[in-house]
Amino acid sequence: MVLAGHGSRDPSSMAELETLVGHMNDLSAEPVGYGYLEFATPTIDVAVRTQLEAGAQDVVVVPGVLLAATHAKNDLPSEVQALQREFPAARVHYAAAMDLHPLLLQVCRERLVEAEAASGRTVARARTCLLVVGRGTTDPDANGDVYKLTRMLEEGLGYGGSVVCFSGTASPRVDEGLKRAARLGFERVVVLPYFLFDGVLVKRVQAAVHAARERHPDLEVLASAHLGPHRDVARVFLERAREGFEGRAHMNCSLCKYRVAVVGYESQVGEAQVSHHAAVRGLAGRAEPVPAKRWERYVPHPIEAESFEIIAAARDWSTVPAEWRYLAQRLVHTSGNVDIVEDLYVSPGAVEAGVRAVLAGKTVVTDVTMVQSGLKRELVNELGVRVWCGVHDKESFLLQREEGITRSAAGIRRAWQKFGNDCILAIGDAPTAIAEAVRLIREQRWRPALVIGLPVGFVGTRETKATLRACLQVPRVTNAGTLGGSPWASSVVNVLMIEVKNRLAQAGELAGSSPDALPGAAPAGRDAAS
Repeated sequence: MVLAGHGSRDPSSMAELETLVGHMNDLSAEPVGYGYLEFATPTIDVAVRTQLEAGAQDVVVVPGVLLAATHAKNDLPSEVQALQREFPAARVHYAAAMDLHPLLLQVCRERLVEAEAASGRTVARARTCLLVVGRGTTDPDANGDVYKLTRMLEEGLGYGGSVVCFSGTASPRVDEGLKRAARLGFERVVVLPYFLFDGVLVKRVQAAVHAARERHPDLEVLASAHLGPHRDVARVFLERAREGFEGRAHMNCSLCKYRVAVVGYESQVGEAQVSHHAAVRGLAGRAEPVPAKRWERYVPHPIEAESFEIIAAARDWSTVPAEWRYLAQRLVHTSGNVDIVEDLYVSPGAVEAGVRAVLAGKTVVTDVTMVQSGLKRELVNELGVRVWCGVHDKESFLLQREEGITRSAAGIRRAWQKFGNDCILAIGDAPTAIAEAVRLIREQRWRPALVIGLPVGFVGTRETKATLRACLQVPRVTNAGTLGGSPWASSVVNVLMIEVKNRLAQAGELAGSSPDALPGAAPAGRDAAS
């Protein structure tokens, strides 16, 4: 058996996992090893190889996570698939995540009782609010299980009410959850961090509890311990390992966003299982060499390179700010017209803001699929850039019908609801999409990382571009007049991706042979920002 932990920069987290593996070995007749997805060693592939080299013919990889979200559904299965291909003579099994096991509920009860007993005061559970803090994921099914756990503990233990919050990715966040709990009028709030191991996020919860005590001196706020290396936790992992070995590993597939069209996540049905941790494995104190991504600079096609030589000689480029000179040349290449440079507007710092947004894994939102189609596919794939277009989103159809707006505008509103500030807008077709974006920026304080507004046409095009240019709250790229189009918006995003690729290559060149100096997987999508 190999327990597959996520890994952490906090040594106390790894120490607890290793203690738990010790409990598993005490309870099991079969050997139990461990490995990490990232930030620590040994990595999962090394841990599995160690078991195989010791003579094992069957290895069960057990997800060291509480709930089945992206790590359990996507990253770890891809690791298992790669290992099975590498060792075809062995049998590499995959177990299910822990989920809401009765033994885990018992551990939660134990932690809550410990916290209440440490208070020194006797307060009825009916006058106590239970606040459960989950990790928070991009998977609504896993987030929903935190609510289910909370309800089972509230009813099973007799708490007067409950609140759920998350330490990251999902909302409400911990501070807001504590504020909500404080407003409910209970005499006591007891906080349960629903985490397996200590680490940065648990310490963040503890800091938030301390701040809540200072903010509400008349309210008793207790913090229980996280689950930790409890022997009952070890028993659950061993049970999951047995199920995986026997082919009985179960997953909740009825609401899995990768298998069925869950409301708001329809585009992720059938998404490929690709681990996004490969380039950052073992970044903290690894003992064995781990392959790291070696980036190479962008190399244009010979015809493209010749075109840019002609463009460079076509005018005096010293009058164009260096920050966005290449962007302007790309748009000249796209349009075939050197004169368009005079009508371009790029707000100060806009290109840098876009580059940093790509590096941080923010989603590129397009107003139409033509913009999406114009992105350089090899760069999108290599950098792990997520691209989303809402024009065919089911909810956009509903918004169009109910609100009387265009579908492109509805897609922009969906992006505001779906991604918040974590996106780049690339608008190349619909002036109404610009109008809706500017309205949300001004009225709803939306702050996309960058707004690219370059639609083509005669109806409302000039006016909306002028409105975007005057929208000082966000970095922006636009132009005056009627020229533009989807290829223009695509070209600006391509400029950002080319710059990101070149910066990563430059970092590798400066670092020489040391992978620790590389930015590594910074632009790799889901967890980059965290």
